[in-house]
Amino acid sequence: MKDLDHLSADDWDEAKFPRPHTCDFDAVVESALSRRGFLSGVVAFGSGAAALGTGIAGSLLSSTSAARAQGATFPFEALPIHTDATVHVPGGYEWDVLVRWGDPLFSDAEAFDPTTGITLASSDRVFGENTDGMEAFTVDGRQLIAVNHEYANIDTNLPWKGDNAFTADDVTILQHIQGVTVMEVAEGADGWAVVVDSPYNRRIHHNTPMRIAGPAAGHPLMRTSADPDGVLALGTMNNCGSGKTPWGTYLTCEENFNGYFGASDPASVETPGLKRYGVAAEGRYGYELHNARFDVTQEPNEPHRFGWIVEIDPADPDSTPVKRTALGRFKHENAACAIAPSGQVVVYLGDDERGEYLYRYVSNGTYTPGGPTEGLLDDGKLYAAKFNDDLTGDWVELTPEATGMEAAEILVHTRMAASAVGATTMDRPEWVAVNPVAAQAYVALTNNRNRGVGKTNAGGDPLEVNGPNPRAENNYGQIVRWMPAGDDHAADQFAWDLYVMAGNPVVGQGPYAGSENVTEGNLFNSPDGMMFDTTGMLWIQTDGDDSNEGPFTGMGNNQMLAGDPASGEIRRFLTGPKGSEVTGLTWAADLKTMFVGIQHPDAPFPDGEGSLPRSSIVTVKRTDGALVG
Repeated sequence: MKDLDHLSADDWDEAKFPRPHTCDFDAVVESALSRRGFLSGVVAFGSGAAALGTGIAGSLLSSTSAARAQGATFPFEALPIHTDATVHVPGGYEWDVLVRWGDPLFSDAEAFDPTTGITLASSDRVFGENTDGMEAFTVDGRQLIAVNHEYANIDTNLPWKGDNAFTADDVTILQHIQGVTVMEVAEGADGWAVVVDSPYNRRIHHNTPMRIAGPAAGHPLMRTSADPDGVLALGTMNNCGSGKTPWGTYLTCEENFNGYFGASDPASVETPGLKRYGVAAEGRYGYELHNARFDVTQEPNEPHRFGWIVEIDPADPDSTPVKRTALGRFKHENAACAIAPSGQVVVYLGDDERGEYLYRYVSNGTYTPGGPTEGLLDDGKLYAAKFNDDLTGDWVELTPEATGMEAAEILVHTRMAASAVGATTMDRPEWVAVNPVAAQAYVALTNNRNRGVGKTNAGGDPLEVNGPNPRAENNYGQIVRWMPAGDDHAADQFAWDLYVMAGNPVVGQGPYAGSENVTEGNLFNSPDGMMFDTTGMLWIQTDGDDSNEGPFTGMGNNQMLAGDPASGEIRRFLTGPKGSEVTGLTWAADLKTMFVGIQHPDAPFPDGEGSLPRSSIVTVKRTDGALVG
């Protein structure tokens, strides 16, 4: 039982599916060390722009000028590292707990027990576990937050289990504490709190009915015995990052769904599609032992109904969530929306696994504020990114002609389609963030220890060192930035550079020291979550090694940093408790409060000694009442 908790999703995947070796390590490292001067720090924007002509060069110049004109500054002194069990913020700021796993959303929920957690009866009436991506909404003057609950920690959530087998009730508790919470929050004399029993409060979990929409709806690959039409799924799972549409709905992103499935006959998982997505004969949570739909021997298509972007309307608690198949199926991290000059909706999407790809969706229809939105996320084109070593790039459309796959199959097996067109393998593409004051987008590439050591991704594509992924055995991560041609996010060409290469100049050498904007005062590893504020400041959250030892000496606990896109300067703003990932960020409507997610902390956060650790959302405010950013 305890083996389920200590492995990350990536490590679990690789334990089940070891990646083969395919190429020579020394040759790849030599290539990395000689490539375009990465040793000197951040890549300059140079000849690649010229290759695309003045449109892209002008795009970068106008983007940089816009960011500088906005006057991005740091209203705080950089925070030192911390290694303890609590949250820290700079002087002039204060933090508090808004909500924790097990806190009631409805008054009929039983009180949280600090040693045993929650009961089955209350498991879908309380705030869920492992908070992740979130977005804030204002509906009829009320403040709402929609937030993901990514996964479960068995030792924390079922502390009485020990090594005993799962029961059906155990599985139901786990299914209920994951998914999504929509909740109303309000600020009073004692700070921010959840509005218990608000009509907007809602729990969406692994058994909530979902409508399947878009080109893959009804396809034979989506049909099951319970849903022979392939148009109605139950549940959303492993909800990682998030997004917000221009029309005010919430996009939740299904990531490591594969671990929820198993097979009573191990031969059932030996298909190319299931192997590419990491479905194994034994699941992580024992769902398949108690529910036939999670046994791929009985329901081989059920995994195809997960790995999608799900749209939720927080303003309508009776609405049915919708799985938008036109945006592709993979291990979605987040969904970053932009509007092209034409009015087309653009959604950037990362596939969070070592050696997978970066994607873009462009709607065929156009968005008009206040106008109809039906079809904007169902009818469009899906692309995979190809980064060239001359600092240019192309979005390659995933079409039947280019991939040799039928249209619906491209969406169900999107990874295979991206491999077919030769997209660039990336170092775990996590959050994408679109700059609101400049034509730029950024992707956090968290890490990839398999890069440049002769291994492949799950589809057999070599993980050789390449332009945006310039280091072998990359345990630090980097953030790549791209500028679309003509300032148009719907354009098929872009220029790119590196905003930052995380590293450690204290103990690391060459590219492992990081780029020039990484110093002893702002060390970090594994950038993961990213959000822009309204001024164009980039907020970076980390999910990495917090041992503070060896290559990670001086980095302390996971943290949140602020970065200026124009100057490249990065400062540490917040540190999380030991063992936690800092993930999920949004702001109150008046921009005076920042909501920050603290996932899987070690005990005793936040309740003190004697209590189970509890994933939480914390508020951060300035003590002088000014805007928080």
